[in-house]
Amino acid sequence: MLTTGETWIRFRIQYYIYALMFVIFDIETVFLYPWAVSYGGLGVFALVEMAVFLVILFIGLAYAWAKGVMRWV
Repeated sequence: MLTTGETWIRFRIQYYIYALMFVIFDIETVFLYPWAVSYGGLGVFALVEMAVFLVILFIGLAYAWAKGVMRWV
């Protein structure tokens, strides 16, 4: 099939970064769900480990927010 017009379309890199941020925080929920289901048998050590995991993720979110990645313009 012959195309009409330009066949290559440029996308802004911001769209890809936004999608990557979505995937990262989507994977976070995949790790949080099994932990929440089995929390009763894991104890306090697992609570501390999950707190460290969440702190690292929120630091990454704050960094991305400060850099303007979350701005959709």
